[in-house]
Amino acid sequence: MSFEVLSYEGLVHAVSGAMGSVTAMTVFFPLDTARLRLQVDEKRKAASTLAILAEIIKEEGLRAPYRGWFPVICSLCCSNFVYFYCFHSLKASWVKRHKSAPHTDLLVGIAAGVVNVLVTTPLWVVNTRLKLQGSKFHNTDIHPTYYRGILDAFVQITRDEGVGALWNGTFPSLLLVLNPAIQFMIYEGLKRQLKKGVPRELASIEVFMIGAVAKAVATTVTYPLQTVQSILRFGQFNKSTSKSTLLSSLMTIKCLLVNRVRKFGMLGLFKGLEAKLMQTVLTAALMFLLYEKIASCTFRVMGLRNHQRNAR
Repeated sequence: MSFEVLSYEGLVHAVSGAMGSVTAMTVFFPLDTARLRLQVDEKRKAASTLAILAEIIKEEGLRAPYRGWFPVICSLCCSNFVYFYCFHSLKASWVKRHKSAPHTDLLVGIAAGVVNVLVTTPLWVVNTRLKLQGSKFHNTDIHPTYYRGILDAFVQITRDEGVGALWNGTFPSLLLVLNPAIQFMIYEGLKRQLKKGVPRELASIEVFMIGAVAKAVATTVTYPLQTVQSILRFGQFNKSTSKSTLLSSLMTIKCLLVNRVRKFGMLGLFKGLEAKLMQTVLTAALMFLLYEKIASCTFRVMGLRNHQRNAR
């Protein structure tokens, strides 16, 4: 399978996906703040999402739900650009010779996810630190950090913890490539079912609903690993002393999962899921809607509408 690196169609999908995700995340950003706080701050009680937001605003001010917005948006923009570009370029190369199917969507999604993780993990480590900086934690074991911005965070983390710290959480992130892969597999599969072999542009409500369903399933299945990923990126945990990097990563993930179950029971693995589902489902649904509209408009203006359809 040849991979067309310089693909105009791939670029359109990448820009559309990045723009759609940035807009959607900005709209629902406070919900992500509530989700991250519940994942990292173990002693904060898992109340309703609105109650958590009200608590954060009361303790830290009106701007607190949007703390860390800029680094998150920068990371999200880069991440989705890379993912959408790889996914659609790989898929376009595949469908030239084979018929599109759910299992190919899953495999292409995994490949795009691996590339995305390796390239953008340092950005996500930094944005997790910045987003939690200045927060009032209920867990007194968490020590405060002081970063003046994205570049300063990169410098301090590299100096104090080593370059490898910028890739904290990479192993669970590689496992979590299943999240967008499952999401895109379900999304593309539902699109094919709705079109039923007849090329047409889906209605906005159809795109919104299948985007929401796809993300809800993918998030619920992979949520415990997402919690581990957030904790690792935050960097305040006891690392395994194993010399093997792979073994150390596996032991760390196991310990974090086991400790969470011991403290909170099996439901502790899903602490913050309500906030995550509310945020991620709405964000993904709006993102897919904006992405489809931006891409469709761009292809139509450039006279490449038919090519766009054939590439899926």
